Amino acid sequence: MNWDQISGRWKEFKGQARTKWGELTDDELDQVEGDRERMVGLLQRKYGDNKADAERKVDDWMRGL
Repeated sequence: MNWDQISGRWKEFKGQARTKWGELTDDELDQVEGDRERMVGLLQRKYGDNKADAERKVDDWMRGL
């Protein structure tokens, strides 16, 4: 799975993201619109992760899809 595929099917995958990161709201995930950088930024804001940690979490999640 790559980010182009995730972006194209974001409505499907945002539910899985919501399950993984329960503090994220539907509105926040709608604003991500399948964009990896937006997702990384959202995790940084909501969970206080630094950029490298947020990128790792997003990439790990992506590999599990």
